[in-house]
Amino acid sequence: MNDALSVVGQLRDLASEPQNREAIVQDQGCLPGLVLFLDVQDEDVLFAALQTLRYLAEQPRNIPIMSNELGMMVSLENLTERACLSGEVLSLAKEVHGILSAPVIRTPERERRKKPQFFINATNKKAKSVTLHIQGLDSTDQRGLCEEALLKVKGVISFTFQMATKRCTVRIRSDLATESLASAIAETKVLSAKQVVKNEAGEEILLALTPSGVEVQQNSVLPDYLPEEEEESPEKDLGRAVSRPAAQQDGSGSWINTAASFLSKNFYW
Repeated sequence: MNDALSVVGQLRDLASEPQNREAIVQDQGCLPGLVLFLDVQDEDVLFAALQTLRYLAEQPRNIPIMSNELGMMVSLENLTERACLSGEVLSLAKEVHGILSAPVIRTPERERRKKPQFFINATNKKAKSVTLHIQGLDSTDQRGLCEEALLKVKGVISFTFQMATKRCTVRIRSDLATESLASAIAETKVLSAKQVVKNEAGEEILLALTPSGVEVQQNSVLPDYLPEEEEESPEKDLGRAVSRPAAQQDGSGSWINTAASFLSKNFYW
């Protein structure tokens, strides 16, 4: 977890600077990355992620965007119910959950997210992310079955699991039908999938997928990875995203490289 702690720690340092908070929340990769960090077991990583969210929530206009982020409120609620956590982590989780749960006027700011990215693959126009609720995802054995099924689907780039909520976030080619994922998962005979989407009120709902009759192209060995689009490289756009604290500046490269390396090595959990 050292890499995860380093990534979220540096993001927390950026969020501690008030001038960075709006840009971080508007970024298309930061909030999804923080939601993933809320599902880990390491308390140091959890605490750093919660501190980051607490900093970001100090900007009032950020709150509706944060509370509307897919999986955010569910993950925070799960944390508040984990009695095994230390009092410090549990208290901060309840505080952040309370702030984001407070009634707010919804704004369309999420639709105007800026292009700069902190997490790998976020700017690739040839790909899209799909969140699935997997019925039957109750143990590591079932997760292994799901992994094997998804790895066989041509066009799947990466995926990560949130076992507490029985969810799987899958990054796929933009031309791959979501039903193909449901079809592959249904072939396990013990698992089934529905897509997690949001309705007009911003509430999460489960959309039934029809796996029957969908042709699934299979990989012979590994998933079909996509090349990154250099013109939208996160490193080139960093200057327009946030200003880094002076202590973080160095000539050897960006902390974004650490984030990219960490996520690329750990997407198949």
